[in-house]
Amino acid sequence: MPDVDVHSITLEEEDIPFEEDIIRNPYHLKSWLRYIEHKQNRKAPRQVINLIYERAVKELPGSYKLWYAYLKRRRLHAKGKIISDTEYEKVNNAFERCLVFLHKMPRIWLDYGQFLMNQCLVTRTRHTLDRALRSLALTQHDRVWPLYLKFVRRYDIPDTGMRVYRRYLKFFPENGEDFVDYLKTINRLDQAALKLADLLNEEKFTSKHGKSHYQLWKELCTLMSENPDKVKDLKVEAIIRCGLDRFTNEAGALWCALAQYHSRNGQFEKARDVYEESMSKVMTARDFGQVFDAYAHFEETMLEGKMSAVAEFEADEEDDIDLELRLARYERLINRRPLLLNSVLLRQNPHNVHEWHKRVELFEDEPKEVINTYAEAVRTVDPKQATGKLHSLWVAFAKFYESNKQLGEARSIFKMAVQVPFRNVEDLAAVWCEYAEMEVRAEEYEKARAVMGEATAMPKERAAYHDASAPVQNRVFRSLKLWSMHCDLEESLGTFQTTKAVYNRILDLGIASPQIAINFAMFLEENNYFEDAFTVYERGVSMFKWPNVFDIWNTYLAKFLERYEGRKLERARDLFEQCLDGCPDKFAKNIYLLFAKMEEEHGMARHAMAVYERATSAVLPSEQFEMFNIYIQRAASIFGVTHTRQIYEKAIEVLPDNGARKMCVRFAQLERKLGEFDRARAVFMHGSQLADPRLHADYWKHWQEFEVAHGNEDSYRELLRIKRSVQAQYNTSVNYMSAQMLAAAGQNEQMPSGHQDTMKALEQKAVAVAEQAKTEVVAKSKLLFVRSSDKEIAEEATREENPDEIVLGEDDDDDEEQNAAEKPKVVELAQQPVPSEVFGNIQVPSSP
Repeated sequence: MPDVDVHSITLEEEDIPFEEDIIRNPYHLKSWLRYIEHKQNRKAPRQVINLIYERAVKELPGSYKLWYAYLKRRRLHAKGKIISDTEYEKVNNAFERCLVFLHKMPRIWLDYGQFLMNQCLVTRTRHTLDRALRSLALTQHDRVWPLYLKFVRRYDIPDTGMRVYRRYLKFFPENGEDFVDYLKTINRLDQAALKLADLLNEEKFTSKHGKSHYQLWKELCTLMSENPDKVKDLKVEAIIRCGLDRFTNEAGALWCALAQYHSRNGQFEKARDVYEESMSKVMTARDFGQVFDAYAHFEETMLEGKMSAVAEFEADEEDDIDLELRLARYERLINRRPLLLNSVLLRQNPHNVHEWHKRVELFEDEPKEVINTYAEAVRTVDPKQATGKLHSLWVAFAKFYESNKQLGEARSIFKMAVQVPFRNVEDLAAVWCEYAEMEVRAEEYEKARAVMGEATAMPKERAAYHDASAPVQNRVFRSLKLWSMHCDLEESLGTFQTTKAVYNRILDLGIASPQIAINFAMFLEENNYFEDAFTVYERGVSMFKWPNVFDIWNTYLAKFLERYEGRKLERARDLFEQCLDGCPDKFAKNIYLLFAKMEEEHGMARHAMAVYERATSAVLPSEQFEMFNIYIQRAASIFGVTHTRQIYEKAIEVLPDNGARKMCVRFAQLERKLGEFDRARAVFMHGSQLADPRLHADYWKHWQEFEVAHGNEDSYRELLRIKRSVQAQYNTSVNYMSAQMLAAAGQNEQMPSGHQDTMKALEQKAVAVAEQAKTEVVAKSKLLFVRSSDKEIAEEATREENPDEIVLGEDDDDDEEQNAAEKPKVVELAQQPVPSEVFGNIQVPSSP
């Protein structure tokens, strides 16, 4: 019961309705709650409110809501007081009375346990939590255990804590890692190692913290190696070695842990043996790096410790010897690092040819070790699994003996090498070639020829070159690399007949390349067997197709023309026609030019022109313009410039817009030179449809210069009219409009601001000049097309007026009357001689 003097409490008038309600309904919970709320709102003394709570729980002892609110209020009153205050014990008594009726409510137990923990009542808290576990159902224990574990972690009660955790793990075995962490915190490392070992032995155990099996092993090994004096109940070395067998790819840390264990136990020699063993067994460069760094640090620490001991005490002879031994051991370890790392990489992949070469380089100054390394390499590497070129190992092995003047051993190595079942035919061919080259370097030329003869000999069982199921020894006779070297040796050291036989054998086997055919033909030509050489060319062009046959045709035709010139013209024409039949346009240009050159030098000019005309349509579109230029040049040289008109017309018709536009300019310039101004103007008019004035101003500039030099007012007006119409035509085309907009945008971006201001000023000046021209009659008569005597006036008008501006009079009839009234002026015409290009090779007529 609460410590309240009931007789000192008086009822107020406002309490009477609530008291009457309670008397009428003593078991009605809401009546008590309304009464309590009324008292709280009236700020009644806490003793009064506590008395009402006591009366309520007496009438309703099983009400969780009443007890919870009451206990919460009593704990709030005790908060802030010293733990020895009697208020705490009163609250404890209230909790005990509550649990008599509500012992199945976990919330009450938790609040009670936490309240007792705050009072530092260790034994009473433990008893209370044990009672809670006994009272509550198993399904509700998971709510009590977190508080229980928190309790044992808060206080230094290791034995009690271990017993509590063992009880806890019977229900929640998956939380064994928490027990291990707790054992570490209380410094029970032996028990922690045992528990961690038990977790590792459970196959179905899964870490709640997401740790892998290897991480747990690493944690156990670290725990044992760092605390060898505290972990006594486990066989540390056996456990770590078991982990090494299970985790071969993550062994670096485990080896370091084992060595560290022996080192901390004072077994330094055993630790050094573990380091040496680990470096001979690790499989990855990462593990090797970990072990080597730990080993180097161990040796360095041992050396520093010895040096400190020697410096502190007087050193005797044994100490000096021991110090020198430690220093030599440390230096040797550092020097062995490349070799040890190479051993790791070879254990990782023993078929890595590149690493075997690197290993040989490490033994550069030790010939015996080099030989042993080569022997081990060729014995270890499997040809089917080799990474790299296996034949390079055999060749390097033989060259090592050769460099030491032991040709007999080198030949033995090569003889063994050619029997190896290499993966590719080219590897075996390379070995045969190196074998022959060694004999050549030793000046054993006959032996070199014999080696190549043996290499290219026909095997008993033939196989296709790409038949992977057959051994390479049965396919190497088809290796072009082997036959090419055989040809070189025979040309240099053999006779004409033997060399010819080798070349014929290559052609018969059908393995020749275009270069082999050309070399064979040139070899025959050097020995004055010209027809045989041409026969080889014929065989070559029949063996290959375009584009591989291009080099053969090019050489064949050149050599044929060089040999016979014009003596066998029909045969040469047949060859050219045969070559051009099916010739791709990419290679047609050179063939046609060679054909036309032959016709010019040895044939007929009209045949040459026909060849040029065929060439213009047979070459690539990008080469047509150049071919037309050559055609025009040769036609003008042979028949005269007048003969080129038809060529120009065809070029303008065939070429794309860019080429046709350039060809129009050149055609017009030709007609201008010949004095055919009307024809030139017609050409300019025809080409104007291809020239956008905004994008191709050069074309209109050429036409304008022509009209200034040879035109009149009407022709210049026609030029401007055509220019406007063409520009309007291009402006209506969406494609051309977009191209012009993009070009204009690019020009504006590239044009500096000062230049833009200058252009704007020029436009304003042009507008002013045009306004002035409308008002001045004299300016209208100053046209650009004037006689030579009025040159100064023309230059002045050119400087002041815009050439593109058309100035029209207000009344055309007045201008016609004025022109009719003027007296016609006589213009003297100058005679010029006809250009010699017009006549070509025709005899120029004499002047009368």
